[in-house]
Amino acid sequence: MAVKILFLLSHMQRTQDWLRQSKKDLQHAIKSERGEDYEWSCFSAQQAAEKSVKALFQALRAEAIGHSVSMLLKRLPKKYAPNEALVDRAKILDRHYISTRYPNFHPEGAPLDYYTKQDALEAIKIAEDIIQFCEGEIRSTQRKS
Repeated sequence: MAVKILFLLSHMQRTQDWLRQSKKDLQHAIKSERGEDYEWSCFSAQQAAEKSVKALFQALRAEAIGHSVSMLLKRLPKKYAPNEALVDRAKILDRHYISTRYPNFHPEGAPLDYYTKQDALEAIKIAEDIIQFCEGEIRSTQRKS
């Protein structure tokens, strides 16, 4: 019995670790936008959303593999799945996973040449909405435990 209780406690602690890091990444996205590092803002927003979904998977005692926020959201059990509109918005974040960091993704120039303030603000808003969704679902799993 003690082993099972320790496992459940450590699992919930990891949920909070993922969620805390998600929120820290979101703060980095906001700071990067203010500093006009728009590509890093978009990447950090993507990371924030990804980690919040992985926190939800942890709360569900499931493993989440991959980096596509939209695909992770689609893999959630039906009971915890978001609406299709949120999944579609997550696809915008998915586009920022590689293109924000690697010059060879673009025909010429560096990622910093391709990202705008509007891109960063949109990515931050989407990440905030996904984090809010995941926090709500995590709370609902804790009430049922």
